[in-house]
Amino acid sequence: MTDESWAGWYRDRQGSDAVILTTDGQQLRLRTRGIDFEGESFDGLTPVAGTPPADDLFALVDGALGDCVLEWDLPLPVLWDGAVHQATLSCLLSLRRPDPYLYLELQFGGAAYGSHRAESDFASALATIQRTLPPGVRLQTCIACAFSDYFPSPGRGLSGGLACFRGAKDAYRGAAGEGDVLDLWDRRTGFVQEVWSCREYEPRPERGAGTGHRGAFPLELA
Repeated sequence: MTDESWAGWYRDRQGSDAVILTTDGQQLRLRTRGIDFEGESFDGLTPVAGTPPADDLFALVDGALGDCVLEWDLPLPVLWDGAVHQATLSCLLSLRRPDPYLYLELQFGGAAYGSHRAESDFASALATIQRTLPPGVRLQTCIACAFSDYFPSPGRGLSGGLACFRGAKDAYRGAAGEGDVLDLWDRRTGFVQEVWSCREYEPRPERGAGTGHRGAFPLELA
């Protein structure tokens, strides 16, 4: 996987500062106010080992960035009429206590398609956007891929907990239900960000075999 970097803004009670978000599809890295943070989820970004103390510059909650707002744009591929087109996904993530929330908006074809104003995670927000897109237009991201699933358990995190089964494609194509995914769990390639996309993407089936534990996209049964 090749790293991608997205420019954006970080805001808290001390003001607003430019930020660079970098990801390889799995690990996130953020740099702002001269400090580097990293983590597997947007709500789990902690100072990189060896960096200067950041307590006086940021509001850290259990060691991670909190009580702040992050805004950034990223390029997002969509499938339309058998071809890949580039859209832009605008992200607004508030980590302010006690009610953190996420809002996503996709700009494509001269129109904007938004999620609900207070989504709890990237999977739900992207599913909301997919439902609003014109017929024949599909997101080409890991959350919409034929080889991704969540661990069969109640709830899920904000981001980064999506398992990729690209190393066990044929086996996952037959998965339909919690038991099948549990049997395959140790064969996962790793975990990926829901907004990531790789060359091995295939559209997720609408029903039956290959829909795993969470079901089709955007209809999520989990």
